[in-house]
Amino acid sequence: MLSFFKEYKKFGLFFLVLSIVIISIIYNILNVEKVLPIYQPASVNAELVDSTIQHKKKYHKIADFSLTNQNGKTITQEDYKGKIYIADFFFTTCPTICPIMTKNMADIQKEILNDDDVMLLSHSVTPKIDSVAQLKRYAIEKGVNDKKWNLVTDVNKKQIYELARKSYLAVKTNGNGDKYDMIHTENFMLIDKEKQIRGFYDGTDPEGIKTLLEDLKTLKNSYKN
Repeated sequence: MLSFFKEYKKFGLFFLVLSIVIISIIYNILNVEKVLPIYQPASVNAELVDSTIQHKKKYHKIADFSLTNQNGKTITQEDYKGKIYIADFFFTTCPTICPIMTKNMADIQKEILNDDDVMLLSHSVTPKIDSVAQLKRYAIEKGVNDKKWNLVTDVNKKQIYELARKSYLAVKTNGNGDKYDMIHTENFMLIDKEKQIRGFYDGTDPEGIKTLLEDLKTLKNSYKN
């Protein structure tokens, strides 16, 4: 009888150790750190991508740029060097989705206000309307923090168009005869420190913003490893 309990005790200890090992393995599997994709032109809706790069499957990055912000300052990639940033396209007189997008971007600004690793960048698609003075009025009205968020434009619409369709993969063209015509989407793009696109999000949808903030946290954590 005593030997039976000794054997049972050994079996119990073995079963306990085995259970701990199995539980640990399952826990680690379920808690594998999420890895964000790196988006390439070939994997994005072709409507949003310039025909010259729709075939591109790797090495895509945001091109260098030189734009003017709401304070008349020239903004380039150097201002975003070593930063994660969230980008979008808009125009100040847009009566439909832009006010919602801007409000949601302002909410994101509150979340990242004290985070030196993250910035925001909004590109106007109507440079003739969105002068520096107009962008400044809009920035004040919407609570833009100049240190975190640049509203940018360029008298040369070609640069904005090419950034939108060849870099951020973010706007459509409706073919109205204007060579650089474009229709911006509701997309927010998450850009990493290597100038790669790591996510697209519906800038009008609270759930999209929630997912963006979660992915931002994931992306930040990836730089700690």
